[in-house]
Parts: sequence; structure tokens; C-alpha cells
Amino acid sequence: MAATQKLTYRLPPLPTIGEIIKLYNLRAEKQLSQNFLLDMRLTDKIVRQVENLKDAHVCEVGPGPGGLTRSILKAGAADLLVVEKDTRFIPSLQLLSEAAPGRMRIAHGDILSYRLDRGFPADVTKTWEDVPPNLHIIGNLPFSVSTPLIIKWLEQMSNRSGPFTFGRTRLTLTFQKEVAERLTASTGSSQRSRLSVMAQYLCTVKNCFTIPGRAFVPKPNVDVGVVHFTPLAQPQIQQPFKLVERIVKNVFQFRRKHCCRGIEMLFPESQRQELTDELLCAADVDPTLRPTEISISEFRALADAYSKLCQENQGLIDYDFREELRLKHQLKRQCGSDRKQRHLHTTIEGNVNGGH
Repeated sequence: MAATQKLTYRLPPLPTIGEIIKLYNLRAEKQLSQNFLLDMRLTDKIVRQVENLKDAHVCEVGPGPGGLTRSILKAGAADLLVVEKDTRFIPSLQLLSEAAPGRMRIAHGDILSYRLDRGFPADVTKTWEDVPPNLHIIGNLPFSVSTPLIIKWLEQMSNRSGPFTFGRTRLTLTFQKEVAERLTASTGSSQRSRLSVMAQYLCTVKNCFTIPGRAFVPKPNVDVGVVHFTPLAQPQIQQPFKLVERIVKNVFQFRRKHCCRGIEMLFPESQRQELTDELLCAADVDPTLRPTEISISEFRALADAYSKLCQENQGLIDYDFREELRLKHQLKRQCGSDRKQRHLHTTIEGNVNGGH
């Protein structure tokens, strides 16, 4: 019986990915930051990070010529939805779909706007506090889309929307090695960044392994990290995503300075010092800490204290220091222009009177 079950996952003989690329005259587009991974041992290794895909529902992002797709099907996925933006890859994906009848669906679309909440049946759903659903997102992401996409998914994770309407959907994705290191960097690490905090307050994040750049075609200038995300049943910060993002972004914009420098920018100039002191005191955070030294629990305290200040100070949540700075510069330019006009008017009057 076990042997029969294993046979149902086996794909019929197919051209290699290299042969598929030649057959369909496919080239990686530089402007789309595409890099093909042809080594099936590596695509199999990516899939193994998911642990068990037997009878699972899977969304693969940007399958390209289908190397990783084959590994997902071989691992036993029962329902694979591939979302591909580039129409050049659709014929080669259709070939693969025909080799795995009833197990693979192809969607031509942009993953940044694709409605994954409509991509799978409702019976996949688990409650948030339950074990994760048997649904996975896997992708060898183009470098240009990887960061905006993970930020989007983290926000949807926080709101339990998109692919997270089904529960704590797990992600296994590739990033530039540097981005992978940022995502998993611990407190105090030189790689610690806004991305580290935003990912780790919502997920368990694991840097699985590194793929050397030479394994890709064409070879990128960087190595690639494979990262696995499991959403936490209880986020470490219980505040809206946008509020947390605002604090973290402000703190890290001056990453080499004391954290109080970035925190100041949360407040209008007229109240800046007073509210900064009040926030740091309420959160019990040392103002001389560097951004990389602030722990998730300290960010939680900052978020809670900032939320309270926003409730007490109308309009504070919408304050943008860049807008205040822009208006100040605009006013300065206007004043300078007015002075020039008055000076010019005085000069002309002097010349006219002198002429008489």
C-alpha cells in the first residue's frame, strides 16, 4: 500500500529544466531580477524545509520554468496553485500540469495583487490558536519583489487576511543572503534591522541554509538564503501593524545613533522633547540604546506607551515629521521670495524717484 501511495507522487519522464529552457527559448529577464535554479537536489532541499507536503495545499510564487514546482509535486502536494506573472513560462508549466493531472492549477497574475484568500477551499481552514493548516507558500522569489512581498504578508498575518484567513499558513521563501540574515538577526546583531523586528514579533523565523550564487542561471552577484516562517499563535506585540511599523521605522532610520533620536521624530516639534521623555519613561526604555540593541519586549513596551499617547493626543497618530519639515521649507522659501519681491519693489521705486 505504501509503495502504491508513493507511486502516485512520481512524475512521468519529462525533459530536464535545462532542456525546457532551450525548448521554449526561455531567458531570465534582468529587469524582473529572475534567476533560474536548475539543480533538482537544491529544489528538493528547499521543499524538505517544509517537513511534510503529503496531501498538502501549496501556493508556489513565481515558478518560472518549473524546477521547484517539480520538487513540490514529487513531495506529494495534492493541490498546487502556481502564480506566475511572466506569460513566457505558462506553456512549460502547462506541460508539467498535464504530467500531474488534477494536482496543479496555473494562475497568470502578479502575486503582489493576487487574492490568495480565494485560492483554496474553506475546509483547509484552522483556527488561529490551532495547529497551522496543511497549506504552505513556497517560492524562489525574484530579488526585486521579495522585501515588499514579505512586508505585505506580515501585515496580512497581523490582520489574519490574505493567505492567513486559513490560519497560521507557513512560508518557505528565498531572499538575498543579506536580507535572510536581517530577517533572522537577533538583538544586538549588526544585521538587526526593521525587517528583523517586524518579522520576529509575528513569527518564528528560521534561516534554513544558503544557496551559492553560482547555482543559479544567470549567476547573481550574491548568495541566496532560504527562510522559513511560522506565524505565532500570539504575536509578541498586541498593537496594529501600522502602529508597530511606524515606531520601528522611526527608530531604525538613525540606526547608528541613540534610539531617542528616532523616537523624537514621532512627535511634532512643539511637543517633541516632552512627549519623547514621557514615552521612554512609560516604556522604561534606556534612551541611549542603539536601535539594534532594543529587544522585542522593549519594542512592545514602546508600542503600548505610544498607543496610549495617541489616544490622549488627538491627531498624533497621523503626524509625519517629513510633512512638517516640507511645510517649514516651503514657508522659508515663500518668505525668501517675499523679501526678494519687496527689495525689488524698493529698488524700482528708488530708481523711479531718482530719475525725477
